Amino acid sequence: MRTAVVTPTLARTRAELAAALTRQDAAPPRSGGRHRAVVMTMGALHEGHLSLVAAARERAEHVVVTIFVNPLQFGAGEDLERYPRDLDGDLHRLTGPGLLREGDVVFAPGPDEVYPDGDPLVRVSAGRIGEVLEGASRPGHFDGVLTVVLKLLHLTHPDVAIYGRKDAQQLVAIRRMVRDLDLDVDVVGAPLVRDADGLALSSRNAYLSDDERARALALPAALRAATATADGGGTPDEVRAAALAVLVGLAGPVGPVGLDVDYVAVVDPDDLTELAPDHAGDALVALAARVGRTRLIDNTTVHLGPARGKEAAR
Repeated sequence: MRTAVVTPTLARTRAELAAALTRQDAAPPRSGGRHRAVVMTMGALHEGHLSLVAAARERAEHVVVTIFVNPLQFGAGEDLERYPRDLDGDLHRLTGPGLLREGDVVFAPGPDEVYPDGDPLVRVSAGRIGEVLEGASRPGHFDGVLTVVLKLLHLTHPDVAIYGRKDAQQLVAIRRMVRDLDLDVDVVGAPLVRDADGLALSSRNAYLSDDERARALALPAALRAATATADGGGTPDEVRAAALAVLVGLAGPVGPVGLDVDYVAVVDPDDLTELAPDHAGDALVALAARVGRTRLIDNTTVHLGPARGKEAAR
């Protein structure tokens, strides 16, 4: 028996998207889930993205995947033109088991469709969340992210929006925007997905040579060291130092294909503020480094407080 070919609707314009959503609204329900979920991507889809789509499929009757390389979130000298684009490949990947089905929508607009008047005069400000960590290295980045996220939420009308925990600061910023601006959407953070060697999945991994990829494994190794230190009762400063020591030790001298550490931070997972030296509870360990020409980020959540062994012995 031949397997039926799944053909989700491809919308390239606002009008095509609106028509597809109207058809979704008119379709009889097939499950007891939420009505519509959205997954926002910049394309070049990998297993991490597909895990978000699978999470959306589990939660909602209809799924919309957006594919848009947003120019507002790229700064001067960043890789906007170099960013990988493969719409045909993305559409093929989205039709795997447990992903998109008939009636679902892929919205893949061009910049002129998203920003019909050119560079928007009014944008969303990420406030102090956009000024630390990634925001300190990429000024204006999160203003661009939140601006396009707000526009896409308005255009797709979802009940739930799924974002990956790999972009931890982005998830914090989006959740805060939804709360502060009273948006009627449930924001879900889906687990970070890693490759077999431990490297967090990212579209930018395609830029890495074999040697650069081997050096990039310092990032997950640093997070493992941070977790071990936290489990041993380490303070925020000790956890940070453990991660940094691994990055510096594995990277060697910084060079054209070396690893240049941007930041290592241990912060509050809800608002990214600094932690008190005696903080007890969850903490976000976030780091960024450049490997050759490619900038990579990674993170994990640890629990700070008494050593796990001591807690168990009580």
